[in-house]
Amino acid sequence: MKKITKATYLKWYKDMLFWRKFEDKLAALYIQQKIRGFLHLYNGQEAVLAGALHVMEKDDKMITAYRNHVQPIGLGVDPRRIMAEMLGKVTGTSKGLGGSMHIFSPEHNFYGGHGIVGGQIPLGAGLAFADKYFNRDGVTLTYFGDGASRQGSLHETFNMAMNWKLPVVFICENNGYAMGTSVSRTANHEDIWKLGLGYEMPCGEVDGMDPVAVAKAMDEAITRARTGGGPTLLDIKTYRYRGHSMSDAQLYRTKKEVEEYKKIDPINQVLEVIREKNYATEEEIKGFNEDVKNLILECVEFAENSPYPEIDVMYDAVYEQEDYPFLPHR
Repeated sequence: MKKITKATYLKWYKDMLFWRKFEDKLAALYIQQKIRGFLHLYNGQEAVLAGALHVMEKDDKMITAYRNHVQPIGLGVDPRRIMAEMLGKVTGTSKGLGGSMHIFSPEHNFYGGHGIVGGQIPLGAGLAFADKYFNRDGVTLTYFGDGASRQGSLHETFNMAMNWKLPVVFICENNGYAMGTSVSRTANHEDIWKLGLGYEMPCGEVDGMDPVAVAKAMDEAITRARTGGGPTLLDIKTYRYRGHSMSDAQLYRTKKEVEEYKKIDPINQVLEVIREKNYATEEEIKGFNEDVKNLILECVEFAENSPYPEIDVMYDAVYEQEDYPFLPHR
């Protein structure tokens, strides 16, 4: 595994803080009705992404569900374009037509952003199948939530992925609640990783609040997939500090529970290491925070000053003009 150094911790802190503040700004814009539809925020789960990015290679791919705003940023997508997409602007990653739940950037190996619960699981295996078929070196990280782990398509996918030894890592971001239903109420056991046992798939649980633990588990799984060993199922135990979506009243959990999990906030854990090891002064840390604040403002300014798409752009997103000559030309 790549060494975890001073530079790693500083990058983790800057990235994770930016992702947290980016999501906080989206929440504020949603309340102002500048973002419409549903909005699912990643607050609390940042270590899952940070740890994975540390060990991914350039040809590796990522696909996930609808809690998908910060993953493409981590993979290199301009955050201004993500913000523009959220506001429905033409400068967004999908020209403003995808919105919150459908962020895509194939050029950065990010394949969504899927609103159908569990719909991305077989798609992730399909991406991995293509890599194997064409003898490419990439591994696909396929993320889903604890709720999606109850979908039948997961079992079909696991069976084929193991049978064909596909280069895919299945990652359950287990934040404890499928919308508002706790894991303990959806099955007779709470160990989602055990779903891999029925397929003799390597599997296990990971501390999703610690980016180091995530990086180590991801490195092992990605290496296995890349060297022909097939899939792994990682049950990454994490927690979301906000509701399932902005419309979630969160009646299924107590404020005390949320506060307990905030004591192990992944951003604070990274910051503690930075301070303990003197990787940065308090003045430098203050500067990192200021840089994040300024970049967020830049993203909002870019998005708000961008135009909305013209109405006929909808045809470009659905049809190929040469196949449907009767459609109006732009």
